[in-house]
Amino acid sequence: MINIKIAQDFSDAPGGRTIKEGPFSGEEFRKNFLKPKYIEAKDTNQKLSIDFDGAFGYSTSFLEESFGGLVRELRTKGILNNIEIISKEDFSLKNDIEKYVSKAEKEL
Repeated sequence: MINIKIAQDFSDAPGGRTIKEGPFSGEEFRKNFLKPKYIEAKDTNQKLSIDFDGAFGYSTSFLEESFGGLVRELRTKGILNNIEIISKEDFSLKNDIEKYVSKAEKEL
């Protein structure tokens, strides 16, 4: 299992959608953490565990750019088969991410 704990590894105050909008954006997270760790997990037949707890919250634009953006960038479906979403603090995150991924997959 490959792990990302966003609050420790990235930021406890994630930002908006793009790097141009400010620090700790969804784009920055996708490029520097999510995509490399996802590819590593997939290439080594492991799951990528992403722990969302400990942060001050996540904007919809951060989540959509991170996960919907991963689908668009890799041009692949089924990314959530290799990702385990952990959030004991906000149970809606998993559902939100699933919606963004599904929408991005439909647009491929």
